[in-house]
Amino acid sequence: MSRTVFCQNLQKEAEGLGFQLYPGEIGKRIFDNISKEAWGLWQKKQTMLINEKKMNMMNPDDRAFLETAMVAYLFEGKEPDIEGYTPEKK
Repeated sequence: MSRTVFCQNLQKEAEGLGFQLYPGEIGKRIFDNISKEAWGLWQKKQTMLINEKKMNMMNPDDRAFLETAMVAYLFEGKEPDIEGYTPEKK
């Protein structure tokens, strides 16, 4: 059975994530307040960021940068700065 959350990113009721995909407090906040749809949108942007900036996920600085970008995107509606990518206008 799927669960519904009020997605803070999309500002609507939507299907929630099946389980907590990210560790710690931020992960709990995402699980409670972010929909599966918004998480999927972030995953695409995260992949673009990792590739564009040639990030290494073993590097704590790269992980911290991504986490900051993720929280800004999911909870504050801030698009990550991805070279050559223009977000669709809502």
